[in-house]
Amino acid sequence: MASDTRAGAAAERRRWPAAVGAALGGCVLVAASTVPAAAHGTGSGHVTDYVALGDSYTSGPLIPRQVDANCARSDHNYPSLVAAQRERTTLKDVSCSAAKTDQMWAPQGTNAPQLDALERGTDLVTLQIGGNDMGFGSIIATCAGLSSTDPSGNPCERYYNSSGTDRLTVAIAQTAPKVDRVLRAVHSRAPHARVLVVGYPDLLPDDGSGCYPSVPFAAKDFPYLRDTGKRLNLMLRLVAAWNHVEYVDTYGPTAGHDMCKAPADRWIEPLAPASPAAPAHPNAKGEEAMARAVTERLAEGRGRG
Repeated sequence: MASDTRAGAAAERRRWPAAVGAALGGCVLVAASTVPAAAHGTGSGHVTDYVALGDSYTSGPLIPRQVDANCARSDHNYPSLVAAQRERTTLKDVSCSAAKTDQMWAPQGTNAPQLDALERGTDLVTLQIGGNDMGFGSIIATCAGLSSTDPSGNPCERYYNSSGTDRLTVAIAQTAPKVDRVLRAVHSRAPHARVLVVGYPDLLPDDGSGCYPSVPFAAKDFPYLRDTGKRLNLMLRLVAAWNHVEYVDTYGPTAGHDMCKAPADRWIEPLAPASPAAPAHPNAKGEEAMARAVTERLAEGRGRG
């Protein structure tokens, strides 16, 4: 396992922040090529072994029914819904709330290292990770705390740009080599698996509008934080492309159902949830939307990008 984390790590640290940082700064999109992959276990009688890796956006905290208190994991999260919709599929869901890329190799409470769930015979892997590495929770707390100082302005953006460089863009670029190493380890442990990197859903209005004080961010910080979320997803798409694995867009399918919408229309709960879900996380409808996105990507056939 040590080789998973250290082999080539120095080289990755040198190339990833520069390469991804340039792409994020210039909003450059890189399309991955579609490369046929060797079939594995595709016979009609084969049972698909599916492993779900990820953080709380995968695990579904507080969404009924919770089946793992340590990881706040729901049996109605998107991996469970995807598995239920597929014939002859067994699911090993090791996603865990608060997980960072470190938890791919290290235990988290009673949860074993997530990569330990993989085997050479694993057929399908979904991975949704990176938000906690860039400090998702602390960003929300910081921006909410600063909003009262200038409700109509952009105090959060000014705070993260106080050094002259946007620290959140830097944090996203620094997360890229971590996700890259996870994908390399996934390929090493499950060399025949179809691997899907799942992006994060739309948390805030895509048009840049706000809903203070329902969601307590200053008015001009809404577009800033929206763009930060898009940069995170762009990074994940780029790292997936670099590793020749597939990317699942969940931002587009959830746009218009962000935490500013009315309870009946939103799929992401605000900081004071009205439906069973963690603050600023998908509710049951949000998990269903991500499950649809994954299922549709799987139906397109095995490919890259």
